Amino acid sequence: MAKTLKRTAAFTALGRALMAGTRGGPSLSRRLAAIPRMLVATARGEYDGGMRLAMMAVATAYVVSPIDAVPEMFLFVFGLVDDAVAITWLAGTVLSETERFLEWERVTKHVVVG
Repeated sequence: MAKTLKRTAAFTALGRALMAGTRGGPSLSRRLAAIPRMLVATARGEYDGGMRLAMMAVATAYVVSPIDAVPEMFLFVFGLVDDAVAITWLAGTVLSETERFLEWERVTKHVVVG
């Protein structure tokens, strides 16, 4: 049940993020350009995206790893379904996290440290 809710949330975030670019939200190119800055800010400890970035890295490694090819060899359709779910979750997470980072970046630029 919890996995279903997480997948539903990921699909919802993906749909919302894709639509946001057409309704005045950050464009896809702006979101993708924010990824290196997000990684640097997280590495410096300025941005709290560490666990989310780790999960995105694990999902990316799962999709591109040769170990993931094993299910495709034996269970063709089911092996592709797990990839589709992982890629969809990853896309939704990247889009929502970059939007969150861009908002964080916008707010922190206006904060004066005294």
